[in-house]
Amino acid sequence: MIDLKQYGYIEAETPPIGLIPGRVTELQRDQYTVITEQGEVTAVLKGTFYHTAGAREDFPSVGDFVLLQYNENGASRIAKLLPRRSKFSRADFSGHAIGYARTILEQVVATNFDYVFIVSSLNWDFKVNRIMRYLTQTRQSGGQPVVILTKADLAPDLNALLADLQKAAPDVPVHAVSSHTGVGLDALCEYLQPGKTVVLLGMSGVGKSSLLNALMNQEVMTVQAIREEDSRGRHTTTHRQLFMLPSGAMVIDTPGMRELGLFGADDGISAGFNDVEELFTQCRFNDCRHQTEPGCAVLAALADGSLPREHWERYLTQKQENKFVNDKSGYLMDKRACHKSIAMRNKQIKKNGGFKK
Repeated sequence: MIDLKQYGYIEAETPPIGLIPGRVTELQRDQYTVITEQGEVTAVLKGTFYHTAGAREDFPSVGDFVLLQYNENGASRIAKLLPRRSKFSRADFSGHAIGYARTILEQVVATNFDYVFIVSSLNWDFKVNRIMRYLTQTRQSGGQPVVILTKADLAPDLNALLADLQKAAPDVPVHAVSSHTGVGLDALCEYLQPGKTVVLLGMSGVGKSSLLNALMNQEVMTVQAIREEDSRGRHTTTHRQLFMLPSGAMVIDTPGMRELGLFGADDGISAGFNDVEELFTQCRFNDCRHQTEPGCAVLAALADGSLPREHWERYLTQKQENKFVNDKSGYLMDKRACHKSIAMRNKQIKKNGGFKK
């Protein structure tokens, strides 16, 4: 018997008769791998799940806790998704460039984690702006952000890069590591405690697979070389998977992202730019647009240097993108809510004996 508490499970309610709890550790197409008290099982969604789930984000993802009908002779059936305590999502533009997407969907990357390791390589492709986007979505997720800078042994200007990042995000822990030499890995032990879950996020080629192998003390993921001309990597991880570390902590490895699209990140933006939004309350006019208005606290802060211009521009960029995504995804959400309301009304009418003549 496996103790699911080791996998972070907290029983909030007694499962119904015939169902047992489990945690999703892997997802490939429509087939799930779930760790349960009976061991690791292969599972599919129960037929009724497709009717009760309102949208794609309501389907299980890696890290989720579920209730399932256990089948020792075949595929078990997932009957219910348990409440999530954290969720990292990104905008799915369905293969279109952001400006050409008609409908934007939510893609759930991972759930029920304690820390988000934002992994970035200390090579030519290091960009503070990209890390700041990950920080915004992480703050929205409910997890604690930690920036991991890999390939520290190959960075000639390590201190300068660290200074740039710490200036942009002074409240976020930053660790420079080398999976090859082991430098800096010991500092990660404070996060990798028994029962805790970490999700690795970042672009292809930043060293997530190498980092996972180093933390596992064995090669569980294949590592490919990056392209020298642009420091970009090839996709090594093809699907999301949860691993149990020797320390008793869990790591969710994810495929590299070409670009992170913000999704529903209002709270994340406010948390990361609270100093900017605090200035809004000091403007002379409540409807100040912070452009040419007299008595604008933002313009005054930009003028005296207390508000760095790049920080203000990052705020504007993220707010603009987030509004665009909210507008595009909001239509679909309203449409689903309308259909659900109609379905519930028809169900109630049917229960009461049908339409009255």
